[in-house]
Amino acid sequence: MTKTKITALYERLSHEDEQADGESNSISNQKKQLEDYARKNKLPNIQHFTDDGISGTRFDRPGYLDMMDCVKSGGVETVVVKDMSRLGRDYVEVGKALGDFRSFDVRLIAINDNIDTAKGNTELMIPFLNIINEHYARDTSRKIKSVFYTKGMSGKHLTGTVIYGYLWDETREHWVVDPEAAPVVRRIFEMTIAGYGPYQIAEALKKDGVEIPSVHLARHNEGVNKNKTVKDPCGWMSSVVVHILKKREYLGHTVNFKTRKHFKDKKSHYVPESEWTIFENTHEPIITQELYDNVQRIRANVRRYPNGWGEVAPLTGLLYCADCGAKMYVHRINNGKRISQYTCSAYSKYPVGEHCASAHRINESVLLELISSMLRAIMDFSKTDRNEFMRTVQEAQEQAVDGDIRKKKSRLAAAKKRYSDVGKLLDKIYEDNALGKLSDERYAEMDAKYTAEKDALFAEIRELEQSVTNYNNHQKYAEKFVALIDRYQGFEELTITMLNEFIDKILVHERAEKGRIDTTQEVDIFFNFVGQYVPPHFDEPLTPEEEEERRQQKERREKFHKAYLQRKASGAQKRYEDKVKAEKKAKIEAKKAAIRAEDMANGVFALDGQLSKGEPKKPHESKGNA
Repeated sequence: MTKTKITALYERLSHEDEQADGESNSISNQKKQLEDYARKNKLPNIQHFTDDGISGTRFDRPGYLDMMDCVKSGGVETVVVKDMSRLGRDYVEVGKALGDFRSFDVRLIAINDNIDTAKGNTELMIPFLNIINEHYARDTSRKIKSVFYTKGMSGKHLTGTVIYGYLWDETREHWVVDPEAAPVVRRIFEMTIAGYGPYQIAEALKKDGVEIPSVHLARHNEGVNKNKTVKDPCGWMSSVVVHILKKREYLGHTVNFKTRKHFKDKKSHYVPESEWTIFENTHEPIITQELYDNVQRIRANVRRYPNGWGEVAPLTGLLYCADCGAKMYVHRINNGKRISQYTCSAYSKYPVGEHCASAHRINESVLLELISSMLRAIMDFSKTDRNEFMRTVQEAQEQAVDGDIRKKKSRLAAAKKRYSDVGKLLDKIYEDNALGKLSDERYAEMDAKYTAEKDALFAEIRELEQSVTNYNNHQKYAEKFVALIDRYQGFEELTITMLNEFIDKILVHERAEKGRIDTTQEVDIFFNFVGQYVPPHFDEPLTPEEEEERRQQKERREKFHKAYLQRKASGAQKRYEDKVKAEKKAKIEAKKAAIRAEDMANGVFALDGQLSKGEPKKPHESKGNA
């Protein structure tokens, strides 16, 4: 039995069409016009396919897809539309649809454009109409963008939604600080400075019963989830915390044009920070610039999470190998002593010693004492002679950054140019794929490659722009460094917050004599705002007496080492080590046991036999049905 084919009546209306033509272009009027035409021309078995409020530049429209499925299944005799623009406003995609119509012998009628493929004299008109329709979509998009651009350049917010921490004023023109949410925002930034990660912050807010942003905003009739039912109103996620930490708006600035839409796909695409438009001091800030900058720097480095003993390594993310530039990670020795040491991460990579010649090992306690001593010396110098202190700080800062900033400015210009070129390449391969010049497989491969490069360039441009901005403001930074020093009374005990506020990075050189504790080791400390700075008289040369004492110590070490080599060659050293081996091991095990007992008392260590024996529950089981 032969299947009866249908006459497909297709209606579409976008928001732009509705605003432009009003009632004359409404879905109901389109349906009436198409039905009248079908009855007048005796077109059988009519069936409507409708897309309401969807742009003609998109071809993932539900009604359109359903109709094309019917076409490709051979169930459509005729497609009738009000005009060719209803079918779509992308001449490439509409061309593909017309190809499908020809392949499945489907007649196309566009009433207002006098198009009827059955008559055979209108085929040449269709491509021109499609190009005109796409131009209309492009022009409409340009006009809408112009309106948004004018509004955005006036310093007004381009979105009607307010971010967590603020509320609209009565006129809905300006943001005002939300007295309930703003302290939560400050707490999130301050906890990050104190060494907490996003997951830890989210867990702390959840434990304290703090509402998540969407619930809080909905309570004030704001946000995009006003009517959404939330399972856990206090269920903070680490991703939400990260999103808050990135917001420049908390500095009191309005940030516009962070995304851009293409008139065809209607999707938002992030643009480089250099293309953002930032209006400063448009509303009351919640956090300071210094706090924001420190948080961004911390987020770019290694996260400081507690280890298995509940301890946090305060210098993680601040230390770098002076020879290879790799980050240095903390290690805890396992000989019965609580000693945290940092070593070069590149040295330990397989094969060991190939990426970096030595471990550059240094004890955490040594570094903390050095930082504390230097900060105390800086504080004393600033109080003794403030003018001379300011002069030496600015002088050291200028020497440190002048050469480096020229390289960064040059690289910034090159990165911006390449970013623009990659964007053009992405547009080009998209068009080539749509026109059939580039296969889908090759397009996917090239799209992934260029997108990855564009993302990497975006991150690099953002970092370089921040460096250039910092350099341009270096005169102010010296004053900020002094103000930071003045905030503290002393530096006997360094907290993670203090380290994050003061230290930018630390470069660790290899020891003068590897394998020895009582030797010299060069360390370069770079402070926030001013870079590498050593106060006068802090690193004075040794006195003749100290030089002589060091010479004598070195002679004794060499004498002892020579005797050790002789004992080793004769076998006496091995016999001695075998003799004391058991005793030495027993002492180490006793020290380990003491440390383990301390950890157990603190609740960070437990033996397997001491753990509670509970049967694991299946995921679907709950207390109610147990």
